[in-house]
Amino acid sequence: MNKRKKQGSCSKTRSAFPAQNLIILTGIVLSVSLAAASFTAFLLTGYYNRMQIRTLGSICQGILENQPDAEGAVLSALREYQERPDTMTDENENIILAYGYRQADFLRPAQKYGTCSAAAGFLAGGLVFLLPYSLRRGKEKERIHALTDYLEQVHTGDGGVLFPAAEDEFSQLQDEIYKTVTELHQTRDAAWKAKNLYAENLDHIAHQIKTPITSLSLSAQMMLPNPSPKHLERIRLQLSRLTHLADALLLLSRIDAGVLPLERTKTDVFTVLMLAADQLQELFLKAGVSVRIPEMEETVICADLEWTMEAVINLMKNCMEHTPPGGSVCCSCEQTPLYTQIRIQDNGTGFAEEDLPHIFERFYRGKNAKDGGIGIGLALAKAIIESQNGTVTAENPAAGGACFEIRFYTQGNYLEND
Repeated sequence: MNKRKKQGSCSKTRSAFPAQNLIILTGIVLSVSLAAASFTAFLLTGYYNRMQIRTLGSICQGILENQPDAEGAVLSALREYQERPDTMTDENENIILAYGYRQADFLRPAQKYGTCSAAAGFLAGGLVFLLPYSLRRGKEKERIHALTDYLEQVHTGDGGVLFPAAEDEFSQLQDEIYKTVTELHQTRDAAWKAKNLYAENLDHIAHQIKTPITSLSLSAQMMLPNPSPKHLERIRLQLSRLTHLADALLLLSRIDAGVLPLERTKTDVFTVLMLAADQLQELFLKAGVSVRIPEMEETVICADLEWTMEAVINLMKNCMEHTPPGGSVCCSCEQTPLYTQIRIQDNGTGFAEEDLPHIFERFYRGKNAKDGGIGIGLALAKAIIESQNGTVTAENPAAGGACFEIRFYTQGNYLEND
């Protein structure tokens, strides 16, 4: 809903740009037209003054040629008109008009010049309007062609994500195209990655299932003549492994689909660690490894107790499997205003450097992985923790051994790459 509103506001902004540019263009045309009209009026005024003096001179010269004695009267009339222009003859009493003459009879060149000037001014005004309009239309067509060519290149797979930017009325459209193309590229890459991961997971699953099935088949064939407890135990173990694999895959699929029921309540970290250690007590005793959980103040996180304990069990078990007899797995907790941090650390050989980037990948088995594992426990732990606003990382501390660091963030303070 918010996205649609945002797009609507962008549309309004885009439609405002052409109107604003049209107003500016109209203002420029009007300004140029007014300046041209003022300059034309100035030229016409000077021209009409020259025409008047030429006409008056021609009339006076004709009078003097026919009546030389009238020179004094003509000069006197000219001097009187120069000194008192307000005494000019009324238009209705003009003797020239009384004899049937008209203004056009004496100012024909001026009228022709005025008509030509008006036509030239109109033509100039039209050119002033058409020139920027045509230039603007050319730029718009060029921008549209550029955007169209870019989309065609993207469609055929020849275009990249980035393209030259420009500040004009197409900027918003260009920005939306860039966002859309970027999102499409990301979606395509994510789809390819998901497809490849899906195929890879299917291959791993098939391999994991094939191994116990093959073992079951061999054990069944061997026990047909003479069933023995050894063969039955082997079958039981392989069936247990298949059951564990099926449960883990089902759990991962529920987490991926976002349908895993998580009852997020206030949970004490010490309680989670103690319950996880109790679940692994027999395995710890068998491996000769101790687990140390120091007394700590009540530290509360908002998480599902059972599933969080399941994630911690997988992390503790991984540390135990890589700790030599006589070693120990140590747990600690620290709380900050942003998150609650839990550290599970052993004093074994640590992670192989080439394994660190892939520790939490599904079905990944590291360099020092124990036999019988399916490489899914750490992936489960990561999925459970991240579904509860948390993160988990693996590292080799400077003091030695391997360490898992869990962070449960308070609401609203989750930082994906903290």
